[in-house]
Amino acid sequence: MNISPVRATLLMLGLFLAASFLGGSAIWSVLGLADDLTIEGRAQIVRPDSGGVGAEWQAYGGDSGGNRYVAARNIDKNNVARLEIAWAHQSGALNGRSEEALSRTAQQTTPILVEGLLVYCTQFNQVIALDPGTGAEKWRFDPEVPTDSRPANQYTCRGVSYWQDSAAPPGAKCASRLFTATVDARMIALDARSGKLCEDFGEDGTKHIRPSISLRWPGEFQVTSAPAIVGDIVVTGTSIGDNLRTDAPRGTVFAFDARTGETKWIFDPLSGSPNIRAGHSNVWSSIAVDKERGLVILPTSSPSPDYYGGNRPGDNLYANSVVALDGENGTVAWHFQTVHHDVWDYDLPAQPGLYQVWRDGEAHDVVAQVTKTGLVFVLDRDTGKPFLPIEERAVPQGGVAGERLSPTQPFPVRTPAVVPDRLDPGDAFGVTLWDKLACESKLEKLRGEGLFTPPTIAGTLSLPFTGGGANWGSAAYDPRRNLLVINMNNLASHMTMHRDTNEREQVDAISDDDEFAPMEGAPYAMTRATLLSPLGLPCSAPPWGVLAGVDLDSGRIVWRQTLGTTEDLAPGGLALKLGTPSFGGPMITAGGLIFIGAAMDDYIRAIDVDTGKELWKGRLPAGGQATPMSYVWKGRQYVVIAAGGHARIGSKLGDHIVAFALPQ
Repeated sequence: MNISPVRATLLMLGLFLAASFLGGSAIWSVLGLADDLTIEGRAQIVRPDSGGVGAEWQAYGGDSGGNRYVAARNIDKNNVARLEIAWAHQSGALNGRSEEALSRTAQQTTPILVEGLLVYCTQFNQVIALDPGTGAEKWRFDPEVPTDSRPANQYTCRGVSYWQDSAAPPGAKCASRLFTATVDARMIALDARSGKLCEDFGEDGTKHIRPSISLRWPGEFQVTSAPAIVGDIVVTGTSIGDNLRTDAPRGTVFAFDARTGETKWIFDPLSGSPNIRAGHSNVWSSIAVDKERGLVILPTSSPSPDYYGGNRPGDNLYANSVVALDGENGTVAWHFQTVHHDVWDYDLPAQPGLYQVWRDGEAHDVVAQVTKTGLVFVLDRDTGKPFLPIEERAVPQGGVAGERLSPTQPFPVRTPAVVPDRLDPGDAFGVTLWDKLACESKLEKLRGEGLFTPPTIAGTLSLPFTGGGANWGSAAYDPRRNLLVINMNNLASHMTMHRDTNEREQVDAISDDDEFAPMEGAPYAMTRATLLSPLGLPCSAPPWGVLAGVDLDSGRIVWRQTLGTTEDLAPGGLALKLGTPSFGGPMITAGGLIFIGAAMDDYIRAIDVDTGKELWKGRLPAGGQATPMSYVWKGRQYVVIAAGGHARIGSKLGDHIVAFALPQ
């Protein structure tokens, strides 16, 4: 479920050698490589306006459906090159923290604009309200989360949520509320104007979220994503440690009364498979809400343990699925499973997107789900049936003893994979013949038959790796162009099953960089790692990160471009445009621009939504592994991004919120 560790030294040595021997501009021609993932195309406007989408940014994804689109057009293609930093705010969240705690942080928050305040949460769950025009701090709330809990999925908080109480007298305390969920699994209600606790919610403003079973350690069970609001109900999933044990906590989704904190309903994604022995199938990423239909739409993950399913035969209904629930009672309205019987850690990592697709002069309400596999599934919002055709295809068989794989998996018919899903030995990448041959040798020893090649004792190639394809940053949608914009990773990993689950030292000796997973209760342990050459470079050919625009009417990839450079990875700041893994997502404005940080260089970029070409980039004080947002305040448009870095991938840590705007 969580991303595999990526070495902090990724690219360093290899890029140094590339720079020394080849030089920046010559690298592609000398190596005889071409950026064959690039697609040159142009998106077409199919409707004259946005239909009211993107008027405000009051939810984590812009709106409850995760469009990540803002209707403002003050900043456009003609003036974007003039953007400058308007203000910056530092939270101080990292001050006084231990090195151990800092090594587990990731700043992934996206602010919201409510009650005349710009509100966000820090890595350690402080909630801070700023003046939208100056960045001056108005108030803050500190839940004082423990910093010794070793959270399985880092100290992080992606956002807070806003609710208005229609029954409350105007101006009453907590008539409008902010909900935040914490790394130690508390749901907290705050007065949106003052930041004070709403004492009538739960116990003095706090509702404790209880796991289904006892935890091995406190950080095994946490919340990392913003709660969802449907009517007068606040909904949350949980983030649970992966690959540890068969009898892991269940991935229950909790719904609470927004006024009192009373539990309204719970949903167990494994309820569709009652006769299995497993946990998880949790919702760790962001939930979408269809307010008109009263639907809560979940992206569910895989059951435990991730890489062995002999204890959970069958498709494992509702796991690895887009599941639509009735917001009032939590009953299933419809579902669509994207991976049957997942043994690859290909859980759904991103918020489902609730979009309106324009076709032949008519609007169609759809759900678009981006995935770790690089596939995009587009479903009818009323039924969950495919809007763009999907078919079952035969996939490789013959995994480890005791496993019972699904013979087929669902594949979109019209929309190709955004990133490759196969890497043959002859296609291995290297900056020298020596490291290219080393990668070829590694690949020859691995079983790699494309997507859904089963885990094996001999070793299996996974492409895309468990960090995606797409990840938690989700996609953005331009309603005028039917254009879905996605950033995806193009890295491979290798994983190996081990019969003796107790010989940790022997398993660790395979590689210092291998991630070990005991998978207690299963007959196997597992190791996995990014597939790297002896020089520390990926064995998959660049670009290692891409940005793509997909037409949701036809399903075709309109354009695809490299995302990210090596400037903050390579010695001397060498900026080779090889693409980098990215963690965070894009947002789109009516000015025809995509804004995105996410890559492993410390920049936020403005991209032409029609072509995918870069038009501007702004330097950030730390890694921008977060999704930006935008708003207009007193006639001036701002583009805002959190710059706090991501310890696991080695980007520069910080505690900044940075706002860009045109000069006054």
